[in-house]
Parts: sequence; C-alpha cells; structure tokens
Amino acid sequence: MTDLILFLTGIVIGSMNAVAGGGMLIGFPVMVALGIPPLVANATGNIITAPGQLASAWGYRAYLRRIPRRFIILIPPLIIGSAAGAIVLRQTGAGDFAKLVPWLVLFGVLLFAVQPFIHFHLHQHIKGKRQTIPPLLLIAVAMLPLSFYGGYFGAGFGFIMLAFLGFTKLSDTHIMNAIKNIGATFVSVTALVCLYSTGLVDWRVGAIMAAGSIIGGYAGARASQRLSSHWLRIVVIIIGLGAVVYLALQRY
Repeated sequence: MTDLILFLTGIVIGSMNAVAGGGMLIGFPVMVALGIPPLVANATGNIITAPGQLASAWGYRAYLRRIPRRFIILIPPLIIGSAAGAIVLRQTGAGDFAKLVPWLVLFGVLLFAVQPFIHFHLHQHIKGKRQTIPPLLLIAVAMLPLSFYGGYFGAGFGFIMLAFLGFTKLSDTHIMNAIKNIGATFVSVTALVCLYSTGLVDWRVGAIMAAGSIIGGYAGARASQRLSSHWLRIVVIIIGLGAVVYLALQRY
C-alpha cells in the first residue's frame, strides 16, 4: 500500500511541475508522513523530480525547438547555485534540518501564493523604463540565489523561475514552461550528483516515485492547455498550509 501511495504521489508531483511547479510541496509532506526522515525526503526529491521534468520537456518538445539559443546563458548559474545549495545541505544536521522544515515549506507555499502579485508589480515598476542591462543577463544573475534554494530545498523553484522568464521577450507560456523544465532538470541533477555519496538518498523510494513522476510529467505537459492553473494554485496553497501545520506540530 505504501508503494502505491508513493507511486500515485509521484504522478501528482510530475503533473504539477509540468503545469506550473510546486509538486514537492505535496510530495515532501507525504514522504514525511510515511515515515521518511525530512533530510532524506528532501535529498530523495531530486530523483523524483528530474525524470518527470525531462518527460515534461519531451511533452513540450514542439516548443523546445523555438527556444532562442541565447537562453543557454541560464545554465551555468543554475548549475553553480544548485551545487552550492546541495553542498550546504550536506553540512546540515538532520536535527537542524527537521527544525527548518516547517519554515522551508511555509516559504515555498508563500512564494507559490504571491508569485502572480510579484510578477505583476515588478512588471508595472519596470514598464516604460530604459533598461541599460539586458533582462536575460539580469535573470541569469538572479538564477544564482534561486538555484541555491533549489539545490538546498527546491519546493517552489519552478514557478519562481517562470516568473523571472516573464520579463524576457518570450510571449508563449508553453515555451517558458519548456525552459523552466529544462532548468529545473539541471538543478535536480546537479544536486543529486553532489548528494550521491552522502547516504541521504533513498534510491528505492525515489525510483518508485520517479516512475509516477514520468507519467505525470508527460501527461501534465500534454494536458496543460486544458487545466485551470488558478484552481490548481488554490488547492496547492490549501494543502501546503495544512502540511506546514502538520510538520510544525511534529517538530515543535
């Protein structure tokens, strides 16, 4: 029964990440509730998300061909930042991380909730102003702290990256989603490489959930045009806040 729950949760994670992001805001609390230590659940999340993100990218393959080559500038900061975050995670004790968990999940939920407002107000602020530095270069710099967070914890990374991509000249949401999935894959794989020899990764749990994530990632990418991101956002926020309360009661 536990394996079935893990597999189905993997499908949910992959689907959510394909549409907007935030899948591990669901997956992480489920893993902890099933008895997986928070630090292990966090590190194992990289196995779960990476295959699903690749499957999502394949689902968006028609849009991948339309990505301008200059966006490759985002890859180096994504790798550097996520590696730094994973290295810091390696130095974090299990007890210390457990105390941080409710706050990290709350931070991810809040980012998920306010992302549309941040995106709108920043657009209003820069609208009509002369830009001496190319927006893509500024976004590449912003990817360093964002991918550090992705390498350390990661829940919420995808939709914040989408918000940043909204400041480019891209107008097609599906192209931005394709870029986001590729970027998130680099973050997850880099973090996994850094955590490979730590013993923090539960390969069995990760493999079961990754199988579901692949299915959900591809299906979510194909069905994204028919899904209401508004209602999905509301459901994620409610579940995420419930998870914060559950994790806080467990740890404090």
